[in-house]
Amino acid sequence: MSNVFDVKHPECIYAGGEWVAATGGQFELVNPATETPFLTVADASTSDVDRAVAAGRAAFDHGDWPRYSPAQRAACLRRLAEELAKRQTHLEQAFIQQVGGLCSFAPIAVSGATATIARYADIAEHYAWEEEQACSLPQHKALLLRDPVGVVAAICPWNMPYSIMAQKIAPALAAGCTVVMKPAPETPLEAFIIAQAAEAAGFPPGVINLLPANRDSADYLVRHPGIDKISFTGSTMAGKRIGSVAAERVARVTLELGGKSPAIVLDDISDEQAAATLAFSATILSGQVCALLSRAIVPADRHERIAELIVEHMRAIKVGMPTDPTTQMGPIAMRRQLERVQSYIEIGVKEGAQLMCGGKRPPDLENGYFIEPTLFAHVDNSMRIAQEEIFGPVLCLIPANDEEHAIEIANDTSYGLNSAVFTSSPERVREVGRRLRAGNVAQNGMKADFCLPFGGFKQSGVGREGGVEGIMPYVETKTILMECPDAHAGDA
Repeated sequence: MSNVFDVKHPECIYAGGEWVAATGGQFELVNPATETPFLTVADASTSDVDRAVAAGRAAFDHGDWPRYSPAQRAACLRRLAEELAKRQTHLEQAFIQQVGGLCSFAPIAVSGATATIARYADIAEHYAWEEEQACSLPQHKALLLRDPVGVVAAICPWNMPYSIMAQKIAPALAAGCTVVMKPAPETPLEAFIIAQAAEAAGFPPGVINLLPANRDSADYLVRHPGIDKISFTGSTMAGKRIGSVAAERVARVTLELGGKSPAIVLDDISDEQAAATLAFSATILSGQVCALLSRAIVPADRHERIAELIVEHMRAIKVGMPTDPTTQMGPIAMRRQLERVQSYIEIGVKEGAQLMCGGKRPPDLENGYFIEPTLFAHVDNSMRIAQEEIFGPVLCLIPANDEEHAIEIANDTSYGLNSAVFTSSPERVREVGRRLRAGNVAQNGMKADFCLPFGGFKQSGVGREGGVEGIMPYVETKTILMECPDAHAGDA
């Protein structure tokens, strides 16, 4: 099988600075565009989990990493980013062959994730790790410290494996934590490459560890008493499970979960602009994006025309091989996910929504996990296709009587991750956005800036990732009260 990713030890875990043969089974990675296996990698056992956690524990409890100065940790992060930049092509190929990511998008996705690691080096040098604050006790002064939370389990999904792992390990390392990377079993290659880059960058043993593992070993990792914090991105169902398990031992958690994000089309935006943007955004990464604008809420009197225009744009999208630079949408990442998307399309038809286009395999693609961009019109927000995350290129068009009704529909969901307001007026984005129960609101499209905090309301998660706020989940705040005979109450 092909290994164009320069993964040197696919049969191993990485623990304590060493590549060690896994004692579990193996995973066979499958290219979703061709349905052919291309590499076999390790499947960690529970004893492998013990080894990786022990390595992270030793590095945190007895090693130098938590006691490095912020400048020292920043220097290490910059070296890691430099080593990963050298592996840009390998990371791109991993994204294309594991997920079916487009070759036109892979360079942007990879370089952006590497930049995240370098950015946290800058943040580490300027973050307020220690500061004096006013103390109300007479003749005392207070020192506020922000200490690393400990050993972090970084658990990532399969859709954007490098970007999401970078958003977890970079702030954790900047804070002085040690990490155990647990990638999705279908997409472990980026984590292997990160571990190899960390080794080349000279990270102390045990600071960065890798466990390619299945669900049982992942559950064991979450329950492990040696893990102080779990940072998880994935489905809401899995997030609820992790949150409940973590609560049993009061472990810290950050959960970035699912979404059913609304896009409200207001009366001052053209039908054509709304339709073109909605059709395109529904097909980004074949719809396998937690922040996908999967519910388009449009004025009832414009519903038919917008639906017609979306159909035109969706039918013009080129679905094909991700290695073709002209392809605009690639395959679904795996067979079981394709079957899930197909099942929801059947549900939508049974519920009475109008299938306007898509819903089947493109006729010119005999192999691979492909499906056409799909639009349902006349969707009622109570339907399952409007309430449940499909994670595929399926857009629900929902008519609203007026702006107030549109906001009501938008908020009528258990999720609250992303949203958009289609309007020519920034002020109307502000006004409507303030009323949307979502962690991110964008004007005229699916947009996010991961230099800023990103995360969800309601069942879309707990905590934020990105920017300075992204470090906060990886620190514990400690107050030290020191006697100071010359100080007065209230002095800093």
